[in-house]
Amino acid sequence: MAPAITTLAADAPALSAANTGFMLICSALVMLMTPALAFFYGGMVRVKSTLNMLMMSFISLGIVTVLWVLFGFSLAFGTDSGSLIGWSSDYVGLSGIGITELWDGYTIPVYVFAVFQLMFAIITPALISGALADRVKFTAWALFITLWVTLVYFPVAHWVWGTGGWLFDMGVIDFAGGTAVHINAGAAALGVILVIGKRVGFKKDPMRPHSLPLVMLGAGLLWFGWFGFNAGSWLGNDDGVGAVMFVNTQVATAAAMLAWLAYEKIRHGSFTTLGAASGAVAGLVAITPSGGSCSPLGAIAIGAVAGLLCAMAVGLKYRFGYDDSLDVVGVHLVGGVVGSLLVGLFATGGVQSDAKGLFYGGGLEQLGKQAVGVFSVLAYSLLVSAVLALIIDRTMGMRVSEDDEVSGIDQVEHAETAYDFSGAGGGITGRGASAATPVLSENKKVDA
Repeated sequence: MAPAITTLAADAPALSAANTGFMLICSALVMLMTPALAFFYGGMVRVKSTLNMLMMSFISLGIVTVLWVLFGFSLAFGTDSGSLIGWSSDYVGLSGIGITELWDGYTIPVYVFAVFQLMFAIITPALISGALADRVKFTAWALFITLWVTLVYFPVAHWVWGTGGWLFDMGVIDFAGGTAVHINAGAAALGVILVIGKRVGFKKDPMRPHSLPLVMLGAGLLWFGWFGFNAGSWLGNDDGVGAVMFVNTQVATAAAMLAWLAYEKIRHGSFTTLGAASGAVAGLVAITPSGGSCSPLGAIAIGAVAGLLCAMAVGLKYRFGYDDSLDVVGVHLVGGVVGSLLVGLFATGGVQSDAKGLFYGGGLEQLGKQAVGVFSVLAYSLLVSAVLALIIDRTMGMRVSEDDEVSGIDQVEHAETAYDFSGAGGGITGRGASAATPVLSENKKVDA
């Protein structure tokens, strides 16, 4: 995220219609990423959990938007207090902001900056949902989002991007969300699944993706939206930094996809569509913090390393026994750590800042800063997320019952099914299914 620039009154920037339009488009692209994530995750689960997976992303659009307007923007980007949190009464309800008031040091209105950052706040808790597929009560998930963004996302966003935030002042580089978004979400996912436990049948029953075309569609839309996510994080289009980030986003994603597929072929003997989609996302995650500080050649290296390490990491859940349903830990946590740390190696000192990595004569200083950012966010999010999940689980219960999980969370939580196999037009219900229909409402005759 671009740092604030102090200007004299005489040099104060004027509103730029071009940059304002550019940032509104970028905001819309980032908003698209949440429905894209819903498709990506929705295709990876079994039939009986499809709608629940979609809804776990969509509900974030509603909850986080309202919280952001009420107090979230103020906590994340208001006047710093103790380097830990922000607060500005003018930002509460977005009620004290002039329509042409500019974000400090930039040529875009505060409203535009606020809505762009809102889209980041929305997708971050949605990322967590992929680790919890098949087994979480929808009301418990909604409450978790509310508490998590308030106690974790808003403060961490201030640490990393807010003027006065302690990681910001330290000089930690996170161009578009390696720490604040991906490590934050990945660590939270790990914290929650350690509390709520495994799915029924984990490591015993086949839990294959029910629709790989949906997965590929979601991955493609994520790739598309990520150009706004990354290039827009420079908050303007005047000096070429956003253009470099755009190029690096494409390059790293391609390299990561190829690396993941190569690993799959060597390790398992096949090039899979799921591997292609997952590799692309791993590259997008890794280049998010690093793409504004490296060259395109550096982006290839970062993408390739992330694709390889994330492909290796997704299997760790079977070795260590934690049920990360859709590999949020393996892709987002590991990819975010890789991308953030590699800034300390590949930063050229000639793009977003003059900070140089080890390979460009900068020594270990920037790598040390990146490590502090990575592990502080990881530890904070892991701990607080686990505590929140434990409190919710001990009060209202975090999980659906075992019977409900086996029969299908879509029917239990949403009274709907994703596909109407009966042809009756209303999803599979007891009366709507034909006796000849091979898929029953209880999903007992097929792997659903």
